[in-house]
Amino acid sequence: MKEITARQQQVLDFIKEFTKENSYPPTVREISEHFGISLRAVQDHIIALQKKGQLSQSQKRSRSIRVISDPNEEEKQLYVGKIPLLGTVAAGRPLLCEENLDGYVNLTEPFVRPGRSYFALRVRGQSMINAGILDGDLAVIEQANTAVDGQIIVAVIDDAITLKRYYKESERVRLQPENPAFQAIYCTDVRIVGILSNIVRTY
Repeated sequence: MKEITARQQQVLDFIKEFTKENSYPPTVREISEHFGISLRAVQDHIIALQKKGQLSQSQKRSRSIRVISDPNEEEKQLYVGKIPLLGTVAAGRPLLCEENLDGYVNLTEPFVRPGRSYFALRVRGQSMINAGILDGDLAVIEQANTAVDGQIIVAVIDDAITLKRYYKESERVRLQPENPAFQAIYCTDVRIVGILSNIVRTY
């Protein structure tokens, strides 16, 4: 197999990085604009890289450029998710809007998995210590609006967020802490925004 040229390597590296950062591959036009070359030149590079076993592309779909993994490279690159870190919930704002965020954290598998939506929040207080959730822990939450009994959920009540164990009773919902020093929260209408997926703790 012929070695790829310096320019072909640059195109290949750009496709890899673009795909990694965006979770989808670039279009021919995006490659063209990045390098300041014609669409025809980009297609020529792609065809050459296909012939050299570096890329695959479907002519029937957009964003179909795929880098063919090199078996000599690292066996598997772990998925890395950029997870919004929730801060104070502002009244009337969508949960994950900019005003409610304290930034982002990058987490890898198994804490997050591709194809799912997450957010994170810092645990405050001792209400869930018997579930092994401590003050200062980072709770990784998979977005959801329903839950089953016994799951630990994040709920929004009066524009405040709470992490509790969920139970559906006959005419109300019980949000149960995991610390006998704290009282359960009872409500008839609760907005579930996520289910606890993982706890990340640093020392």
